[in-house]
Amino acid sequence: MGGKKRIVLLALLLAAALLGCERKQPTKALPRLVMGYDEYRPYTYTDEDGHSAGVDVEIATEACRRLGRQPVFLRINWSMRDTCLKNGTVDCLWCSYSMNGREEDYDWAGPYVLGRQVVAVLKDSPIQTLSDLEGKQIAVKTATSSESLFLQAQGERLPRAATIFSLVDIEEVVAALRNNYVDACAGYSATLAQMLENSSVEYRFLEEDIQLSELGVAFYPGANQSLCQQLDQVLEEMRTDGTTRKILERYGIDADRALGGGLGA
Repeated sequence: MGGKKRIVLLALLLAAALLGCERKQPTKALPRLVMGYDEYRPYTYTDEDGHSAGVDVEIATEACRRLGRQPVFLRINWSMRDTCLKNGTVDCLWCSYSMNGREEDYDWAGPYVLGRQVVAVLKDSPIQTLSDLEGKQIAVKTATSSESLFLQAQGERLPRAATIFSLVDIEEVVAALRNNYVDACAGYSATLAQMLENSSVEYRFLEEDIQLSELGVAFYPGANQSLCQQLDQVLEEMRTDGTTRKILERYGIDADRALGGGLGA
């Protein structure tokens, strides 16, 4: 009997050991989605702890969770964005990127929100309308829709400025206005409002928007069509179930305007 008990005991111990080994098996790593971005508060930026943060980062993180992907945020030289996309450094561009005028340049997921392109001036500026910008000096961030709009201005709705200062960082754009180096600056309303309020300068936006931009996620044409389509569906779900609205509101963005035109609840 003693021998049988020892055999049974050894069998139980072996089974327990095997179960323990099974529990310690590492989980399979999720496939990564590498997203290229640049600093553009409040959409994408690096916080004080060195982590990626912002509206787009939160939307992307939740979208990746639903897709079963590991989100990886990689800050890139935005003027080299197409090169990074083509050579596979990043899988997509996710940085409050306007689809307007670029519809055929990429495969797009979105639009997931709308962004108002506006002009900001100092509170006591004589500039009241877009037409008043003719012959003036305007600061914009390089490689953005605002830059393209002013560089291509033909004097119809948007007048020709005397000088367009294309600056690398949005902080430089705001500093140029704050220090009276330029007459006006242009960009997304949410970005300029946050930057100008933090600089303690009195400013105002012109009533006329430059453009209402549809923001999307850009993939290299033909490279990730299935993933692009899946992401597009997930972004639509997030708009309709209220997830995107909650994220926008956490950053003080008018969700009704950002989700206008049928872009969600």
